Amino acid sequence: MIRVKLPPHLRTLAKVDLELELEVDNPVTMDAVLDVLEARYPMLRGTIRDYATRRRRPFLRYYACKQDLSLESPDTPLPEPVASGDEPLLIVGAIAGG
Repeated sequence: MIRVKLPPHLRTLAKVDLELELEVDNPVTMDAVLDVLEARYPMLRGTIRDYATRRRRPFLRYYACKQDLSLESPDTPLPEPVASGDEPLLIVGAIAGG
């Protein structure tokens, strides 16, 4: 099971708690996790990644094992502690302002 933590606005939209558990087939990549997440919670489609390009939306970041994975290829395998469920994948809402 993959553990995923969503930012508050996406938790509210999906009507879920802080942490989700998802069954993701190997290889465990960002795209694979997001495919399962969007299939299970269709209201999240288009909120984390663009419908057409499937690229990460601005103001969202991906973190795991104290690493920023936001700029990694979506086909790159996630760190082993995430793939094994020991560590969560964090989807974090970034804040900008001035």
